[in-house]
Amino acid sequence: MYAFRSVCLCLVSPVPLSPTEIKAAKPKEKEYTLCDGAGLELVIKPNGSKLWRLRYYRPLTKQRNMISFGSWPEMSLAEAREKRSEAKTLLQQNIDPQHHRDEQASAALSQSEHTFEAVAKRWFDVKRPSVTPAYAEDLWRSLEMYLFPEIGTVPVMEIKAQRAIKIIEPIAAAGKLETVRRLTQRVNEIMTFAVNSGLIDANPCSGISKVFQRPAKQHMPSINPNQLPELMNRLSKASINLQTRCLIEWSLHTLARPSEAAGARWAEIDMEKKLWRIPPERMKKRRGHDVPLTPQTLAYLDLMRPISGHREFIFPGIRNPKTHTNEQTANAALKRMGYEGTLVAHGLRALGSTTLNERGFDRDVIEAALAHSDKDEVRSAYNRTDYLERRREMMVWWSEYIDAASRVGSALTWLPSSNVS
Repeated sequence: MYAFRSVCLCLVSPVPLSPTEIKAAKPKEKEYTLCDGAGLELVIKPNGSKLWRLRYYRPLTKQRNMISFGSWPEMSLAEAREKRSEAKTLLQQNIDPQHHRDEQASAALSQSEHTFEAVAKRWFDVKRPSVTPAYAEDLWRSLEMYLFPEIGTVPVMEIKAQRAIKIIEPIAAAGKLETVRRLTQRVNEIMTFAVNSGLIDANPCSGISKVFQRPAKQHMPSINPNQLPELMNRLSKASINLQTRCLIEWSLHTLARPSEAAGARWAEIDMEKKLWRIPPERMKKRRGHDVPLTPQTLAYLDLMRPISGHREFIFPGIRNPKTHTNEQTANAALKRMGYEGTLVAHGLRALGSTTLNERGFDRDVIEAALAHSDKDEVRSAYNRTDYLERRREMMVWWSEYIDAASRVGSALTWLPSSNVS
């Protein structure tokens, strides 16, 4: 009987197996099979293991194939026959049981590995090089605060628009419309990433931002050019340390963003060419930016050199001088000076831009000084100039204009007058 079983293809109907026969089967030098009928067989390995498998013809192609079910005794004879019945049912529907099992395994893997948080981490790894470290930190913190606690463990294929909207609705009800705008944008980007990664067929959250009220576009609070003398006067009388005063005035003269100014490094200063060379990774648009240094900005460096010349950062942190000062330091100082709601550090750029535009400087040169990218992508692709020399002339004029408004209040009054000419 065993000889018949060892050569049969199990696609015919031999004598069905019994539990006693299975238990009594001993290993031989070569593997052999015991057939139960309808393609089900038990393979006896030389090492003594006993494995269930089913022989069948693939639907459509009619090619022979085998699918394994597991080992005995972990899977009993009755359980193996049940697996055979399930496979036969699939075959009657022209479904390959092996393909069906692979799809189920893939779906199970997606359930455990392709959760919203897991996909968000992969998306973040791709996005992080294109944004500043501060923005990346803010981005990830918002996901941890608002989204991961609710849908972090949910597979992306189960996330629908209604579920995402339900999470964001309380934030909108609290009036945090800017937070709502950012979260809807980030959910959309993550789900689009899932589509492009082949995890889902379409992004069900692509339009969720349209459910919520859009925040009114707000410009950074700033002051008028004719209020510059008053700003410099308040700076001179403010109860702030010299380093913070230098930071504010450095920001004003260079028109740098708060994060760029606060994180300025001595290694970025090219004294020979009189340039502050901000590397791409510290810029908002990830493009390096050269700021021409005027006699006034060079004097600020002379003023800071005894304080921080031996350190990495020009404006080191007060509590931890091994890192740079917080970018909110200037805002806090301006607030104490009475400018709450009317002027922030970023608004110094607007002050400079307004003044320079009013004085008739070329708009392209001003935009280059502010490190703004051209919104016209075609024009931007062909216009590669950075207007460095024209910016240098403009920045010299701007520094002298500030000087004229700050004869009383500039931090440079701490230096001998010969240092600024």
